Amino acid sequence: MFSTHETTLISNFPITCDSSKSDTNVSLTWTLQQTQCWEDFESTYELQVPYFVNASSIKSPTYNEKCNNGGHIILEEYFIKEPESKLPKPKTKGSNGKDDTVFTITKDGVYYFVLTIQSQNDFNASVHIEMEGTYGFLSAVDFPLLPFYGIMCLVYVVFGVIWLTVSFMQWRDLLRIQFWIGGVILLGMLEKAMFYAEYQSINSNGVSVQGAVLVAEWVSSAKRTLARMLVIIVSLGFGIVKPRLGPMLHRVVGTGTLYFVLACVESYLRVMHTKNDPSNKILVASIPLAVLDSAICWWIFTSLVQTTRTLRLRRNMVKLALYRHFTNTLIFAVIASVIFMLFSIKTHRLAKCLMNWKELWQDEAFWHVLFSLLLSVIMILWRPTNNNQRYAFTPLLDNPEDEDEEDEEEQFVSDAYGVKMRGTRSSSPKPRTTTNDEDDLRWVEENIPTAIVDAALPVLDSDEEILNTKFEVSKMQ
Repeated sequence: MFSTHETTLISNFPITCDSSKSDTNVSLTWTLQQTQCWEDFESTYELQVPYFVNASSIKSPTYNEKCNNGGHIILEEYFIKEPESKLPKPKTKGSNGKDDTVFTITKDGVYYFVLTIQSQNDFNASVHIEMEGTYGFLSAVDFPLLPFYGIMCLVYVVFGVIWLTVSFMQWRDLLRIQFWIGGVILLGMLEKAMFYAEYQSINSNGVSVQGAVLVAEWVSSAKRTLARMLVIIVSLGFGIVKPRLGPMLHRVVGTGTLYFVLACVESYLRVMHTKNDPSNKILVASIPLAVLDSAICWWIFTSLVQTTRTLRLRRNMVKLALYRHFTNTLIFAVIASVIFMLFSIKTHRLAKCLMNWKELWQDEAFWHVLFSLLLSVIMILWRPTNNNQRYAFTPLLDNPEDEDEEDEEEQFVSDAYGVKMRGTRSSSPKPRTTTNDEDDLRWVEENIPTAIVDAALPVLDSDEEILNTKFEVSKMQ
């Protein structure tokens, strides 16, 4: 079963026959069913007998051949009366170097090829079938992904060169979060290169290596995991509001590990099973991943609300503007995702006869494009500049307004610089309401007894003052 472009050849059709009796007579016939509805392609997995609801079929004549031990049976090309096509034919040669074309398909559609071999004697048959279009062996559904991954690989190369250049120019003032961004770019570049190499190999050779596809999917899972961890730590204010994550670090690592495991399981089932697997194992594996993604999204937005509130209380307008742009970008990504999912469900899932099945590749390409746009915005917001440290955490400038947050901030500073700070701290100085002389007099009154002062005062008097004192005393008597 396959989907094709126009001018696709069913070629290289050798049948290796092995029978206990020499010159065993066998009869061969093949049937090609064609439909325009993608739903017929899905329904064939649930039927034991291949059948298309909205199908037109082409049946070849019966070929009577001899089955010899180790011999090969080559079928002749079958023609039907149709208008001549102006499209070029693929250049296809069989294993013997000759043109082994059996039938040429001239219409777009979904096809089911059935080969029937009958004989009165027991025999073993080995059949090798090749279906090659004008552009290669990829089907019409998957072929647009080949140039798409090539373009995306070039985009990530440009991202990497730009980020490496600006980071090298400001290497003395790089923030930790900028290293995380570089890691995401590197994994994205590796992911797109592996997908492009795999699709190019399938298009050239017609054989898919499941091991290579699985490795590419796991690299993609690692990139998505690192990207989600990056957005989480940015929303928590790591390196911007807080110098360290503290207990939150274990939650971030645990969430990332769980997401990576679920993504690897889902990608493994997606590679090892067909797209329309009736067992629904892929659907069962994708449900926990979707639930975890929703929880991560909720965590990100609640953390962003707390971080922006903290920046607003501290009146740090530079960082607050940065986080406002980042929040608006995430809101745009969520809204775009919801709109596209509703559009995809309406047009690709609920349609009774999906005729634009050649656009199904957009369901996969959209998420890569959206992630690239989100990554480009993050690169612009957190780009290394001459004023790079204005976004970094500064203990003296990022002091909170309330006392509780100040205690927490001092604990962060002590951990950041490796210094143990005492539990008590001096209170803020109050405005002085008295003069220095009054303070001195108050200190004297509080610390020097009055009797000592009275006894010491006569010693300090002069002779004239003593006479005046005695005169005053005599008047009183």
